[in-house]
Order: sequence, then structure tokens, then C-alpha cells
Amino acid sequence: MEENFFEKVYEAVKLIPSGMVTTYGEIAKFLSCPNYSRQVGWALHKNPYPIIVPCHRVVFADGSLSPAFAFGGHAIQKDLLANEGVTFKGDKVDMVKHFYRLT
Repeated sequence: MEENFFEKVYEAVKLIPSGMVTTYGEIAKFLSCPNYSRQVGWALHKNPYPIIVPCHRVVFADGSLSPAFAFGGHAIQKDLLANEGVTFKGDKVDMVKHFYRLT
């Protein structure tokens, strides 16, 4: 993995518009590292720019939220997304309406 992989992850996440989400795997594919979903998650867990890099907009492929959201937990992530107009089916993001493809 390149030394600046985390910075590339942060730049990719900044591309996700408000009211939309993408997945760890989508970011990994966008960065030409399709097997690096976990590394994307680790980068976001270490996000030093929480206001600038909207890591709350990254979810699992099935629309579920991170149980270990780094900036306040699952409920905070859900609130942040809901405040942007993201809708849910149960506890999962409605991926049909809100998935943003980077590639």
C-alpha cells in the first residue's frame, strides 16, 4: 500500500455529495485497490479531518452503518445522514435512493 493511501481515501470521500453515501468497497475500487475495503475503513477510523472529510457518508455495501463510527457511534452517524436527507429502511440506508458511484 502506498504511503499516501489514507490521503487518497480522504480526497475520494470529499467527492460524495451531501444526501448521498458510498461504500468502503466503492472507494477501494475508485482508488484501483479493489481488495482494500478494510484499509479504507481503517483510514476513515483515523480520519484527522472530521469536518472536512465527511466519513459519515461511507457505509457497508448493504447500507448498514458502522458499529464503530469514530466520531460518536452508530446513532450519531445515522443522525448526520438523516440531517442531510438520507432515508433509511430500518437501520440501513436506502441504497437505491442514496448510493453514489465514484467510478
